[in-house]
Amino acid sequence: MNTGDHYHLSHYIPWTRFQIYKLLLISTIPAIIYACTGGKWFTMPWVPVALLGTVTAFISGFRNTQTYNRTWEARQIYGGIINQSRSFGILVRSMVRADDPALEQDIHQRLIYRHIAWLTALRFQLREVRSWEYIKKRRYNQEYQKRYYVVPEWQSDMGEELKPFLPEEERQYILARKNKATQLLSRQSDELRGLNEAGLLTDYNFVALETHLKDLYDQQGRCERIKNFPYPRQYSSLNLFFTNLLCILIPFGMVQEFAKFGPEFVWLSIPFSTLLGWVFVALDMTGEATENPFEGSANDVPITQISRTIEIDLREMLGETDLPPAIQPVNNIVL
Repeated sequence: MNTGDHYHLSHYIPWTRFQIYKLLLISTIPAIIYACTGGKWFTMPWVPVALLGTVTAFISGFRNTQTYNRTWEARQIYGGIINQSRSFGILVRSMVRADDPALEQDIHQRLIYRHIAWLTALRFQLREVRSWEYIKKRRYNQEYQKRYYVVPEWQSDMGEELKPFLPEEERQYILARKNKATQLLSRQSDELRGLNEAGLLTDYNFVALETHLKDLYDQQGRCERIKNFPYPRQYSSLNLFFTNLLCILIPFGMVQEFAKFGPEFVWLSIPFSTLLGWVFVALDMTGEATENPFEGSANDVPITQISRTIEIDLREMLGETDLPPAIQPVNNIVL
């Protein structure tokens, strides 16, 4: 997530420079053809180009609206996880009771630490790379990522980050499972049942905490739906085809328009065609960069920062003071 007031051209121009080079080449060819032939056989009416531009703008707008909706839904999901995590911590401390204060504190810590482990496993799973994601497939995305930020889940190991929150036997059990976050909630449910059977958790309170686990499963499932189901490829492909076709045809239409002012004005079609094509290409790239909100791009939902915030809140509920620092933006980017 970018925490600045806006992206600067010093970011956008390098990020799109390969496309700018292509647009300059495409825009130069019609001008050279016109100059070499004197425009005798070179004709391209502007009307069909303008109509294609209208269609392309509509398709790009539709795509960008839908990709933004995916990102906004992902942020809403993690907003729900924040609220439910804090509620879970409060309910654990209020509902789980034991005559021995040390035993009670140990149970509270075990349940809350397992929840923090769930947050850790979930963010690692969401940052796994899928075949349709762009962050590691596009050279310009890789260059931007290496220059401005790092993805924490790519720099560390899930097993190591789970060590402070799980007993070694349970950690090994979880690491051997495919969906680790799911199994952590399952273990959480098993312990709640054991506390209920031991008389440390009443039936009513047991149902209340189990309902919270169900809600967390729902939120995890919504995250997995966004992660594992890409923006429909048919719409993405149409946007790519129409944008490329428009960028090819714009220079031919521009040449005709500038030739009306005189042959020497034909060369002005090059910068104007490049600029107009860049608008559509940048719009397409922006939609692409917003499409997958957990892939590790600069526009991701900041699930690492959110998880750290929840961890701090929950550990403070336990009375701990030796807390990890909040994650701060680097180069106005936080993940």
